[in-house]
Amino acid sequence: MSQARRATWLIVALTAALVVLAVLAASIGAFEVPAGQVVGAVLRRLHLPIGAKPDHLTDQVLWNVRFPRVTLAILVGACLGCAGALMQGIFSNPLAEPGIVGVSAGAAVGAILAIFAGAAGFGAYSISGPAFVGGLVTVLVVYGVSRSGGRTEVVTLILAGIAINAIAGAAIGLMSYFSTDSQLRGITFWNLGSVSAATWPAVGAVAPFAAIGLLAAPRFARQLDVLSLGEQPARHLGVNVERLRLKVIVAVALLAAAAVAVAGAISFIGLIVPHLIRMITGPGHRVLLPASALGGAVLLTGADLACRTVAAPAEIPLGALTALIGGPFFFWLLLRTRARQGGWA
Repeated sequence: MSQARRATWLIVALTAALVVLAVLAASIGAFEVPAGQVVGAVLRRLHLPIGAKPDHLTDQVLWNVRFPRVTLAILVGACLGCAGALMQGIFSNPLAEPGIVGVSAGAAVGAILAIFAGAAGFGAYSISGPAFVGGLVTVLVVYGVSRSGGRTEVVTLILAGIAINAIAGAAIGLMSYFSTDSQLRGITFWNLGSVSAATWPAVGAVAPFAAIGLLAAPRFARQLDVLSLGEQPARHLGVNVERLRLKVIVAVALLAAAAVAVAGAISFIGLIVPHLIRMITGPGHRVLLPASALGGAVLLTGADLACRTVAAPAEIPLGALTALIGGPFFFWLLLRTRARQGGWA
């Protein structure tokens, strides 16, 4: 099968998987809803009287509880998947990911600082705004530290991420120690990561950031493909490398802030998904970026469904589950990359 055909089938398969998972996630729970009624509820809101008509209680459960949560999981997963693909492309290494290099931690510090300062009551954007600033500052610091001799050092990138995560963890710990009980509950939410508190206002708060980042990402595809040849060849082919990096960094900060501001720190989605997509379609960013967004949405929607059902009636924190999945994958990727490069020295 040709690469173009594989890419087409992958996009179709991911889209179909996302639709099926979204229906299942809206259907399964403490209040069971038949899949036909889930589809019927959506179609009837679109003025298409097709499918089973849900009763009033079912309709309220779907539109006030299930659909906001599913929509938020899709948006957060898409943001994290696309942000990971962008970071790996702009840093030209397979280990870059918003969580590993500290971008998610920086955005979490910004969001938690807003909670600690009592600014959370001024609207949804009072959290997403500081989260964006925290994520942007973090990625700029990591980028600046990891640059040496005109290139990005993989080991320095990881070490800088470890340092940023340590500093962010200390800051979050101090704010937790001096916070009130109500503030502590909010801070705990950010540390664990979850979309359980999803509402339509929360979806509305994340949607503009997600839309800007996701719509801007494909515009960088051709330049990122050229940059994969190396910085000097990219400059000779007309790519303004530093301007491209700045634009991509802002896009990554938007996407990471959008995810962290409503769901807390969820790691490894941006690491796992782009690699799985790259194994199927190759490194071309024209397919990699949208497919990573779809793959991230599929993975996080499925993970959230598992969090709600595996230990029901209890709920597993979403960030903990993704870390359990992503940790072993990162170990494998680290060893594989080291073996291919002949060691880090």
